[in-house]
Order: sequence, then structure tokens, then C-alpha cells
Amino acid sequence: MTPKTLKRVKRVTYHTVMQLLLLGVGILYFIPLLWMIATSLKTPAEYTAANTFFPAIPQWQNYPEAIKAINFWRYLLNSLIVAGLATLGTVISCSLVSYSFARLRWPGRDAFFMVLLATMMLPAQVLQIPTYMLYRNFGWLDTFLPLTVPYFFNAGAFNIFLLRQFYRGVPMELSEAAKIDGCSHIRTCFSIVMPLCKPIIAAIAIFAFMGSWNDFMNPLIYLTSSENFTLSLGLREFQQQSGSQYNYMMVVSLISMLPTLILFFSFQKYFVGGMTLGGVKE
Repeated sequence: MTPKTLKRVKRVTYHTVMQLLLLGVGILYFIPLLWMIATSLKTPAEYTAANTFFPAIPQWQNYPEAIKAINFWRYLLNSLIVAGLATLGTVISCSLVSYSFARLRWPGRDAFFMVLLATMMLPAQVLQIPTYMLYRNFGWLDTFLPLTVPYFFNAGAFNIFLLRQFYRGVPMELSEAAKIDGCSHIRTCFSIVMPLCKPIIAAIAIFAFMGSWNDFMNPLIYLTSSENFTLSLGLREFQQQSGSQYNYMMVVSLISMLPTLILFFSFQKYFVGGMTLGGVKE
């Protein structure tokens, strides 16, 4: 066997082993999802049996029955409103703050950026009590305001870091040309710089939407009325009321996963591009 052939065999063997390893890991991660799907189609006798993984006869009526058993559409609308506004606020505030750190020169800019990054080490639990008291004084309890308004003023240090790195890769000549044409900094940010940074903005939007959509703790703290519950709280309320109807719980859990899955696969190209380039642009 020639050295060239031996090198090719080693390369093919390496790629084959890696593909099999990744396939095995993917299957392990897929098993819980498969269990959820199977449980959602079972009868109560089947999901309580220890030796039954797949249903003997799929119970497709579990889906409409579960939607009727829980105030699903109301909870879905609440989750969409909260997650949508949180995503919009994150993108707007993150873009403005990142533009300031990346494109403008002002005294203490780098020092403030270091302080901003240092806030990533501050546990969120430390701020829960003072934040709750602040929102209580505002009269925001049992409304969507504590779950949406803060995102318009607090983009998150990690998001700002990612977008700042990408903004620094945009040629300064574009901003200077826009300034000559009479554009303000805000218009330059939203009309020129942001359109060139679609991948990282899409990645940040996906992170923000998923974080708000899956959030359980904040709605649990600030929402008390059932008509204001998000899907995460609605599922918990249904669990408390129905006891051990795990098939219905799996139905609602699967349906609640669909918006995030649709969002991710719709913008997968931008998401991967943002994660690939966002942290290395200088």
C-alpha cells in the first residue's frame, strides 16, 4: 500500500468513526423527544406500564382533547406576545449599545465595556428581590411589563459582546460616507450597519426568543392571574389540576416546542453564520 493510499484510508476511517460517533450522540439526544411523542399517543394504562415504550394503537385524539383541557390558545397568545416583544427589545437595545461600543469614540468607552462584561458574573438570583420590589412599586405585577420592558433597556452583556465584535468588522468608511450624506448615528446603525450584520442579529434574536419562550421563573414571580399565564405556567397549572395525565402534558409540551423549532430551522443559515463569525470579527 502506497503512502498516498494509506493516508487516504486513514482519512476515510477517521471521518467514518467521527460520523458514527456523532450519529450515536444524536440518537441519544433524540430518545427523550421520541419518548415524548410516544407518550403523547398512549392511553393512561400504557404510559403507566413500565415495559411499554410505543403505543399499541396511537391515540391521535389526545391532541385535540389536550388542547381543550387546557386554555391552550390563550397561553399560546400570551407566550407569543411576551417572547415577541422581548426579542424586539433585545435586538433594538443590543444594536444601539453595541454600535456605541464598536463605532463611536467617547471617554471611558473601553472601561465601561469591561464593567459590562463583568456583569455576566453576577448571578441573576441576586437581583430578584430588589427587581421585584421595583416592579411592585411601579404597579407592574400581574402584567406583561416586567417580562417585556426590561429587554428594551437591558440587551444582555453576552449579546452586546457578540454584536460588537461583528460591528467592528464593518468598514468605517461606510459610516463616514453616511455622515457626509447627513445621516445621524441612529440612522447609520439601523439603515447601514445592521443590514450588513444579519447573521449575528438573527442569532441574537433566536437566543432572545428561545430564552423568553422557555422562561418559567420570571412569569412565575410576576404573573398571578390565569388569563395572563404563558405556556410554561399554563402547563404547570394543568399538571397541578389534572394530576398524572402525562399523555396530555406531553401533547402540550410538544406543541409548545414547535415555534422555537420553526424559528430555528427557518433562520438556521443566519444562526450558524452568526455563531461562526460573531466571535472572531475584529
